Amino acid sequence: MKKIVYMDASASWLKPQSLVEVEVEFLRKFYANAGRGVCARAGYVDELIANSRKNVAGFIGAKPQNIVWTSGTTDAFNRIVNIIKNTVARKNMVVAVSDLDHHSARLPWEMLAKKKQCKIVVMPLDKKLNIDIKKIPNADVMVITAMSNVLGVLQDVKSIIKSARKQNPDVITIVDAAQSVVHSKLDVKKLDCDFLCFSGHKIGADTGVGVMYIKNPEAWDVDKFGGGMVNRITDNAIILNKSPERFEAGTLPLTQIIALPQAIEYLAEWDGGQDLIHFIYDELSKLKNIKILTSRDSCMISFVPKNMHVLDFGALLGAHDICVRAGNMCASWIHKKLNVDGSVRISVGPWNTKKDAVYIVNVIKDMVK
Repeated sequence: MKKIVYMDASASWLKPQSLVEVEVEFLRKFYANAGRGVCARAGYVDELIANSRKNVAGFIGAKPQNIVWTSGTTDAFNRIVNIIKNTVARKNMVVAVSDLDHHSARLPWEMLAKKKQCKIVVMPLDKKLNIDIKKIPNADVMVITAMSNVLGVLQDVKSIIKSARKQNPDVITIVDAAQSVVHSKLDVKKLDCDFLCFSGHKIGADTGVGVMYIKNPEAWDVDKFGGGMVNRITDNAIILNKSPERFEAGTLPLTQIIALPQAIEYLAEWDGGQDLIHFIYDELSKLKNIKILTSRDSCMISFVPKNMHVLDFGALLGAHDICVRAGNMCASWIHKKLNVDGSVRISVGPWNTKKDAVYIVNVIKDMVK
């Protein structure tokens, strides 16, 4: 396993040693539940959680009260759907999505549409397969994928939201930043989005922790109930805490949250790996039996081998000690748009070297002869 060339960063990042050390130290020396104790140890955990929340808030240009912990982007998207449902009782709600969307971003709305609880409209893409800002529909809710996990191109989210608000000033905008958080600096104030989410494991943190940004948290009804969210209960009322606690029922993923700032620091030190992507792209573009789906300046390389099924291709790369993603990437719509069943994706992280890039290129050349 130590020989593995890991080129699947877009699926999940490898973990820096600094993050592992923080988690181990917490579990060995300081562990206690948060928000439930009055002893010094519990108070210290509360302080660590608050510091992580402040760190993440600064990372995306928000305030700590706007940051809600989730188990990941998928959890956040499902929660956002329920938060909106609980707050906005509208039978004919129009929800705009796009073919760039990950299953997590779009499927919860598609399921509601099947129950006739909303209507889905698909935002058109331009010739370069970006969301067409000139053709933004009038919608009540808009799901915006800031970067496709297949095409790897940053969308102009700010302009999309601005255009959407011209159509409907009250449109609720939801930004999927699971991929874009790695490749661009987020500023939720400039984007002017209502919700934004991403997963910790995409930037080197542990699995089981995600971030859900809510622009105006006190304007929304909660979607789940349990311990830690209640201020007091009287004979006539249940009074909830203010945000973010009112959205965080139950025990949090403490270890993952506390180590999250280490992942943010790790990400900040990385140059993005575009030199490796450019090298691999230039070499693969010379091969006749490879159809590349992405542009040279994409943050990843997705391609279809002409002489082999993508899953077989991925398995053979695995036999050469190379980890990549192969399949539909949980992004069926964009593959359908491209008229392919799936693709093979190469994505790099801070651990990858030029030697890795040369190795994968040589292996692919041998495989497509």
